[in-house]
Amino acid sequence: MMDLLRRILRALFALLTTRRVDGLEHVPPQGPYILATNHLSRIDVALIGSLFAKKDLTGWAAEKYERHWFFGTILRLGGIIFIRRGEVDRRALGSAVEWLRAGKIFGMSPEGTRSKTGALIRAKTGAAYLAMQTGAPIVPIALTGTESAIRDLLRLRRPYLTVHVGEPFTLPPVPEDDRTNGLRRNTDEIMCRIAAMLPPQYRGIYADHPRLKELLAEAEAHL
Repeated sequence: MMDLLRRILRALFALLTTRRVDGLEHVPPQGPYILATNHLSRIDVALIGSLFAKKDLTGWAAEKYERHWFFGTILRLGGIIFIRRGEVDRRALGSAVEWLRAGKIFGMSPEGTRSKTGALIRAKTGAAYLAMQTGAPIVPIALTGTESAIRDLLRLRRPYLTVHVGEPFTLPPVPEDDRTNGLRRNTDEIMCRIAAMLPPQYRGIYADHPRLKELLAEAEAHL
């Protein structure tokens, strides 16, 4: 059923949108790893699912979608783990940790919700926590165009979507005596890696982060 759903999604995106996808060669051949992406639209999950046709891929979705007649059905078919927002959902966290420890792939947006402006917002520490608990590397993904895709389709325009996949990286260990700051530093590392692949107008709260400036300088030096 999941394979059929992904084939349908791929066909719909090919039919209705124009996509540019870069960096798929960076994706490891097998898990465990964490796909970390910015979040612009409800269709982001479907877009990622259509590109990463893996049977062992899952992720989180807000619990409010579980009973939605359309999104809930698609998400359940995709094996999504529903999570309660606004609190520490230990069941959802534990399920994600077990998934990764089993050598599988977990996709998520560290921001935890869609950006209303299209630019990055302050991320939560969930991705860094999963990496700390499992040692799984992070595969950063930067999306553009999905924020206006539904509006474009309603106006009979073909949306232009871009997906940039970065090189996997491993986060440094989190000090036992300073977990809060360690998780925040690692979260900023994830978000700055995503921001470095985005156009300036999408970088949001991370636009002036010192780590982003370092990454951009490193990328320029390699040109």
